[in-house]
Amino acid sequence: MANPTQTAAETATQTLPDVVLRARAVTKVYGGTHALRGVDFDVRRGHVTALIGENGAGKSTLMKILAGVEQPTTGTIELDGAPVSFASPADAVAHGVAIIHQELSLCPNLSIADNIFVGRERLRGGFVDFARQREATRALLDHLEEPLDPNTLVGDLRLGQQQLVEIARALSEDTRVLIMDEPTSALSAAEVHVLFRVIRELTARGVSIIYISHHLDECLEIADTAVILRDGQLVAQAPMSEVDLRWIVAQMVGRDESALFAPMPHDPGEPLLQVDDLIVADPDSPERLAVRGVSLTVHAGEVVGVYGLMGAGRTEMLEALAGRNAALGGRIRLGDVDLTRATVAERIDAGLVLVPEDRQRDGLVQALSVGRNMALAAVDRFVRGAFLRRGQERAAVADVAAQVRVKTAGQDAPIGSLSGGNQQKVVIGRALLTRPRLLVLDEPTRGIDVGAKADIFALMAAEARKGIGVLFATSEVGEVLHACDRILVMARGRITAELDPRQADREQLMAASDVTLPDDAAGASARIDTDAPTTPEDH
Repeated sequence: MANPTQTAAETATQTLPDVVLRARAVTKVYGGTHALRGVDFDVRRGHVTALIGENGAGKSTLMKILAGVEQPTTGTIELDGAPVSFASPADAVAHGVAIIHQELSLCPNLSIADNIFVGRERLRGGFVDFARQREATRALLDHLEEPLDPNTLVGDLRLGQQQLVEIARALSEDTRVLIMDEPTSALSAAEVHVLFRVIRELTARGVSIIYISHHLDECLEIADTAVILRDGQLVAQAPMSEVDLRWIVAQMVGRDESALFAPMPHDPGEPLLQVDDLIVADPDSPERLAVRGVSLTVHAGEVVGVYGLMGAGRTEMLEALAGRNAALGGRIRLGDVDLTRATVAERIDAGLVLVPEDRQRDGLVQALSVGRNMALAAVDRFVRGAFLRRGQERAAVADVAAQVRVKTAGQDAPIGSLSGGNQQKVVIGRALLTRPRLLVLDEPTRGIDVGAKADIFALMAAEARKGIGVLFATSEVGEVLHACDRILVMARGRITAELDPRQADREQLMAASDVTLPDDAAGASARIDTDAPTTPEDH
């Protein structure tokens, strides 16, 4: 076990053999904010270095500097012992340093092959060799065990597949140092397994990997070295073989993991949400059912967690509750109000609001400020006649921003200036501004650190204590075991178990989420209510 009292200065002076990339005394200042403070960071050849820290700790800033996206305010970067200065990401790639960004940088209107080779097209006789690009793309996707058609538009792919395209693009380059920033945030367990195989193949060839993930169990499994950043400073590092989860969390946030979850209320009120025999088609394959006859209840003042693996139907169910997916059958009631045929806006007015899984695509408007993003869903509250009462709006936004603990320079700051965890808090704050009776959250902690997770779960508990019902979906076992009053397990479009988190364990959850169910789509289809809406336009 690494010594938790080991200082950054002590670890930084240790000599590591085969250092291929090195940052020395790197500082980055944005206005009056120090994102990095004199960071020393070494990357060893053929090793996986896990860079760990809370949102805002400086991880992404350091990686952007190493990848040529940003320039350090002070400090130096060395490659093979020689000082380098990358003028751009393309310059870094030319030197063998590539990055897979947390927030995808793909072009949805281009094909998979075009995305992989954009800006560095394969040429023959002065013309783009599309056939060669498609062949190379197919080989990359096969290696990632994702046999997609290279001609498929990226915009037609689910989020996890887009993540794999981003990874394939990085693998197509002649990379010596590959930076992976939250590469598994949208991947299934099987896809993570494939990615880890690819990582081990790369390191066996001498490629160095910098691995950033808020899934600390992944870091423990795949990394050789743990490096911890806190408040822009390197506070600890140690061989991964000498550390455990408790040590990592203590270095990140200064407290034990068990203290990260707020105590949950256990005194639910009257039934609030009542769902009966809900049937929803798969948006990507309408001939298949994603949700098959699901019934559930959420009480006022209760936090209900929905656990399931990728493809269980969690997202499709929540989006149907919010009106984003059409319900083929069943009934949805919130209190005394029947929402089965209601529009998204009508459901928000009734008190049901969804925080979507993909905050970048579905939750934020990048061109707007923090304050404008937060106020979007509740703008009607601040309109009188033909005028928007900006003073009232800003006051309400300020109150909610304080409630969700957004760390920002102010309401007028660009939304892109916030860390992933703070962006997620903005999306949740926007939902709270609508004054919901039922708060629905789909993977609310995807891609954020343990400290931000603690803030979000504390917020959920606080809303429940006010009498608001909370329904959230997650693929994280630890979250449903610690952060809800009741657990519903989904598998293949059905609820397969209802568990008490105070008595359940990981084995029960995994067994219930991996059951084999008969494919009775025909039977489910036979129960479709012909009076219910069958197309999105009906909403």
